[in-house]
Formats: sequence, structure tokens, C-alpha cells
Amino acid sequence: MSLPVSAKLDRVAARYAAKPRVSAMSLAIEQPSTGFAWSYGDTGRPYFIASITKLYTVAMIMQLRNEGTLTLDTRAAELLGEDTMRGLNVHDGHDYGPAITVRELLTQTSGIPDYFEQKRPDGTTFLEDMLRADAAWTFEDLIEMARAMPSRFPPSAPGKAQYCDTNYQLLGRIIEVATSGSYDRAIRSRIIEPLGLPDTWLFTPHTLDRYGEAATVLDGRTPLRIPKTIASLPPDGAVVSTAADQLRLLRAFIEGELFPARYLTEMTAHWKPVFSRLDPIDYGVGIMRFKLPRWQSPLTPAPEMIGHSGAFGNVLFHIREHDLYVSGTVNQMRPRSLAHFLLLQLVAQFR
Repeated sequence: MSLPVSAKLDRVAARYAAKPRVSAMSLAIEQPSTGFAWSYGDTGRPYFIASITKLYTVAMIMQLRNEGTLTLDTRAAELLGEDTMRGLNVHDGHDYGPAITVRELLTQTSGIPDYFEQKRPDGTTFLEDMLRADAAWTFEDLIEMARAMPSRFPPSAPGKAQYCDTNYQLLGRIIEVATSGSYDRAIRSRIIEPLGLPDTWLFTPHTLDRYGEAATVLDGRTPLRIPKTIASLPPDGAVVSTAADQLRLLRAFIEGELFPARYLTEMTAHWKPVFSRLDPIDYGVGIMRFKLPRWQSPLTPAPEMIGHSGAFGNVLFHIREHDLYVSGTVNQMRPRSLAHFLLLQLVAQFR
């Protein structure tokens, strides 16, 4: 007799939890149509969700859209000023920065250089700096860093997209300008408090003393301690949450509780690769798709998953084919594929 699904999931999770590079792994799965729920590890233990933070930023932009504050085709310069956007995408001698729209920021098609992983003129990257030493950075610091890099393509160039944290720094500043307050206040009043997320907060320079409350993130076998850096990245990577709270957030995002459900149809209608054409991660309008091509999984095709992942080994995805919501973390930066392989194996138990 075959094992029940929960036992199969336990077996997969235990195998990953035993890996020496996995740190304080926690996982949670819900299947609303059947009432099935499963968890592994301490799902109440907070962890840094890294780029999954972008879903919070996207949700607030969609709220502002619904309120009539902006449209997807509003130029960012109309909200942030021409000076902020000037020089952020100079291609073939033309400055496209002032023409970049909210849509292009959300879809990673702005052509703005990525301050986080793109090489600077001296060949170094922000990521390398982050792993070497903790430091505080301002919005202006990060924008100037991007402004000094070459753009790879003009905005909305056919077939072009680049995963870019700078886009989300700009979206975070748009939220602050539009709400006349801090990103922290906006995320609390618009998402955390309405959804009742008791163990979710934004890590800021005012909460540096709470760094130890979150699970330890590893870079290989090296524990990371970078509180000042994480606190510098509010709209693109500074939320702390739990596997349980993350499920609540994703269901609200997908099911129309945070913004009109009809928006999601538009957000998931078109996808573009944002890393390389061989990478199974694409971007829609502010949302990520993880989908293995058939040649990578010829015998058992993997279903499409939408949501987001994070560089600290975090995943948060909805699998429409099975009505599944999956959240979790392995708290590990290398290899980045580790959490995605775990995700695939968990979802495979529902076939």
C-alpha cells in the first residue's frame, strides 16, 4: 500500500533537512480544495524572505493602481521626478530614464542596470561587497550605483528582460511618495495588519537588534551576519516572515484579497525569461513563474508554479494545477537551486 501524501512529504523534507548546508529549514503546504495542510520544521520561526519581499511591493503598487493614484503606464518620473530617473537607462547615446513606466519596472523590462548582481565598471558587484562585509546603503547610493553601469537594452525592447533589484527600489520609493510616508508604514498598514500576519515585519535600521530572531542564513558553510545591508533593501529584500505567514500572504495575493483578482489575469498573461533562456524562471507583471521546460523533465512534466523565490533559499509558489500553496526556506545562498529542487520534489508527491 502506498504511503499517504503527508508521509511522503515528511520523507522528502527529512532528506533535505539532513543536508549539512541546510539551516533551520521550515516548510508549509496548503491545498484549499481538499483542506489538506502539512508542515515541517518550526513554521513559526522567522526568516529573511529576501526577494519574496517584492510580492509585498507589487501588491501595494496594485492597490495604488486600484485607488487611481497611478496606472501601469504612468511614467516613474511623474512620481519621482525627472532627476531621479535621468541617466538610469542610457542606450546608444539616448537617455530613456525619464520615459520608463511603472509597468516596465514591474515586468523587469526597464533596461535599468541591476545594482545587486550586475558588474560595476571596476568589475566588482554589490553582492560580493555584501558577502565580504556588512554596510549600510541609502536609496540614493543604490540608484547612483545603477546609474554608473551600462544598460543592456532600451525599455521594452522586444524579447528583452533582466532581473533587476533597482526596479524595485524605485517602486518602493513610488509607494513612499504616493502614500506620503515610509515603506515600513505602508507595508504595515496595507498588508501586514489587514492580513493579520503576526510574525511578519520589515527589517529596518530601527530593528537591527532583532537580527538574531531570524533563522541563520548560510553562504555555503559560512553564516551570514549582514543586518545593515538587509536593512538597506526594504522594497526588494528586507521582509522577515514565517512559512505560515507566507502562505497567508500568497493566498491573499492570488485570491484577490489584496487587490482586484482581475489584475492577476493580466499579471500572468505574458512571461519573459529574466536570467537566461535556459533558466526556468520567467517574469510577468510583478510575479515570477517557475516552470521546467519539458526537456529538463521529460518523463514527469513539472507543473507551472507562480509566486516568487529569494536568494536566501526561499520559495513561495502557487501551483494552480494541484491547487497547492507552498512556502518555505532552506536558509542557504549556495547553490541557489537547492530550494527549487526541494520545491519540485514536494510538489511531485501530489501527482
